[in-house]
Amino acid sequence: MKDIYSKIKNLSELALIIKNLKKQHKKIVHCHGVFDLLHPGHIKHFAAAKKEGDILVVTVTRDEYVDKGPGRPVFNEYLRAESIAAIECVDFVAINEWPTAIQTIRLLKPDFYVKGRDYAKKEEDLSRKIFDEERAIKSVSGRIIFTDEISFSSSTLINTFLTPYPEEAKEFFERFKKRYSAKDMIETLQKIRKTKVLVIGDAIIDEYHYCVGLGKSQKDNIIATKFLKEEVFAGGVLAAANHLAGFCEDVTLLTCIGNQNNYRSFIDKHLKPNIKTKFFYRNDAPTVVKRRFVDPAFLNKLFEICYLKDTSVIPKDLEEKIKHYLEKNLKEFDMALVADFGHGLITPRIVKAICKSAKYLALNVQTNSANIGFNLITKFPRADYICIDEPELRLACHDKFSDLKKLVNNIHAKTRCGKIIITRGHKGSLVFSQKEGFREIPVFSKEVVDRIGAGDAYFSVTSPCALKNIPIEMLGFIGNAAGAIKVLIVGNRASVEPIALFKYITTLLK
Repeated sequence: MKDIYSKIKNLSELALIIKNLKKQHKKIVHCHGVFDLLHPGHIKHFAAAKKEGDILVVTVTRDEYVDKGPGRPVFNEYLRAESIAAIECVDFVAINEWPTAIQTIRLLKPDFYVKGRDYAKKEEDLSRKIFDEERAIKSVSGRIIFTDEISFSSSTLINTFLTPYPEEAKEFFERFKKRYSAKDMIETLQKIRKTKVLVIGDAIIDEYHYCVGLGKSQKDNIIATKFLKEEVFAGGVLAAANHLAGFCEDVTLLTCIGNQNNYRSFIDKHLKPNIKTKFFYRNDAPTVVKRRFVDPAFLNKLFEICYLKDTSVIPKDLEEKIKHYLEKNLKEFDMALVADFGHGLITPRIVKAICKSAKYLALNVQTNSANIGFNLITKFPRADYICIDEPELRLACHDKFSDLKKLVNNIHAKTRCGKIIITRGHKGSLVFSQKEGFREIPVFSKEVVDRIGAGDAYFSVTSPCALKNIPIEMLGFIGNAAGAIKVLIVGNRASVEPIALFKYITTLLK
């Protein structure tokens, strides 16, 4: 029997080995997957695959490309590779270099690419990768084969015996899946595809300046830091529109940017291609920039500098142009999604125009360091869906201590809003529907890389679902799942994408 470590190769080595084996007329069989928890189903799958040829090679998905949500993989790529190499019928193992097996198949050129029977129904593959993999194996004159061995689910076993979720979340999942399935939620998310949405709000450029501390300055009571690099993201309403555009085909963005340092070319480059834009320009102010200085070790924010004009709202002539656009065009959209960061765009007259013309109004009115106490959800007299966090709710009600349900009822009475969600960070979310009452949704994961933008992702993904009148508990589940994915993303480096959300929801409910 081979030493297990001698079986593990990098892809370049493996490609050369396979090339030489094929010269000896050996038939090469290739299996690929995450294989997070090795179980009898995997072993039978490998044994069946080996029968199709002479040499069995297995490639393992790299940790960074495992898209099963927070807490996964449970076992890192090296442990997964070693475990597979310990199986006698496996001849070689490699850790994949790409997100999918497509490039790997083209590099290795196996005779057979073998998948389990779960993939035989190709149309049920959420990622649709199986179609690309089939094209890839055919392009190298190979053939795809599906084994028909006993099937287990690594995700089910992990959820049952090695749960990466908080205890209250595990109990919630058990109750929830008796009423709803992953299929129910995925179908809901697929149904919002044709929703026509106007996204309105403040454009923000988020900058992360990474630096490390050098120590206290000798002359001043400050910490000196060394600059390492910078990263720039499309934030604020730009990020909200990007999240939404993954789920809805027809998205129009209305925002205001400054004529001074307007970042227009950067914004155009960082918006998804299916987002149509309606920019208004403010001559008296720059585009809002929030520059955070960040320790890269744990992404701790050291301090922040904001470049904005917070002494006045937008000029009257600009306000009139925006108001005219809304009065003329807003009724053409299925819904208005307002991400109000309180930087001067959403004036009382703009509020009135939105409330008058929106068929369905989803609101997120944010409190931040530049507007605390002055930008409250109560500036809107009506809404159909509200999604804010607990501090924003308490500020709007001028109440620091009362029970949240009492405060939600207060906002419901003031805005006549039928659906309200209060996000609570590590405490999950409190969801309310006029028809269904209150439900509490626990946090799904306590694994956090960066909290920036989590609420925006929650709001953006759930808003068109709220329009479809899905059960409020299901709405909260989708939001919590989107938020859990988002907190693993640095800043707004990437959006929450449908396939990742579909897979995470499926993983949670196995």
